[in-house]
Amino acid sequence: MIYQTAQDWQNAPHKRVLFFGMSGLGKTYLSNLLRDQGDWFHYSIDYRIGTRYMGEHIADNFKAEAMKVPFLRELLMSDSIRITSKISFENLSPVATYLGKPGNVEKGGLPIDEYRRRQEQFKAAEISALMDTSAFIDRAERIYGYPHFICDSGGSICEWIDPALGEHDPILAELSKHCLLVWLRGDAAHTQKLVERFDRAPKPMAYQPEFLARVWGEYLNEFNVKEDDIDPDAFIRWTYAQALNHRQPLYEHMARYGVSLCAHEVAQIKSPQDFDRMISAAIDAH
Repeated sequence: MIYQTAQDWQNAPHKRVLFFGMSGLGKTYLSNLLRDQGDWFHYSIDYRIGTRYMGEHIADNFKAEAMKVPFLRELLMSDSIRITSKISFENLSPVATYLGKPGNVEKGGLPIDEYRRRQEQFKAAEISALMDTSAFIDRAERIYGYPHFICDSGGSICEWIDPALGEHDPILAELSKHCLLVWLRGDAAHTQKLVERFDRAPKPMAYQPEFLARVWGEYLNEFNVKEDDIDPDAFIRWTYAQALNHRQPLYEHMARYGVSLCAHEVAQIKSPQDFDRMISAAIDAH
């Protein structure tokens, strides 16, 4: 860890952290709080993915849909209109919409081969965005004068790290060299709430290719359906709890090289000073 003791953290003129964990446990809450109340630069991995690495894919998808409408097709072909996404920290839905869900096209799904292609695009984009972290640490201080830095990562960060490589995993090694890794973890009650929330509004997710292949095959067998007949929302609802279980040991592995905060603790943080105290205690407890 780049801060070996609580005193190292307290005395550091430049505090650098990377939040990781499942969506809904406080990563963006903490990032916004520190950005709004302190001298912290907020680097959002999902925003970087959507604007730098997948913006063209997203816009091309919009154009492909527009080309199906004769009126819009004519305007596009004559270069009379411009179609682009409007991504912000608060609205990252263009990325999720592009990622999509596999299954019946008439129900809003994607053919599985196209879905896998987009998953691979997202994987490459997220890894690239993560590896840009050190460059943004430099930019945040050199250009904008921010002394402190937050990397607000997506829930799928753990999918691309190989636990068998330990500290030699290239993503883990690069990130831990520049930031204190902070796992925002939930307990059983949080997990149940996440499942209930996802069931109400299922959202696209990124999966490790091996995990996706396994759950896709199991779903086809268990429900005796063909690929083209799968209800996209039903599939990702069924997959979500398994994805939580799949990611838990991966997050635990990452936390060996950083610290962890329970979501209950995160909810008690109301100021940068509260955050400093909690991180100090977590470092001492590591």
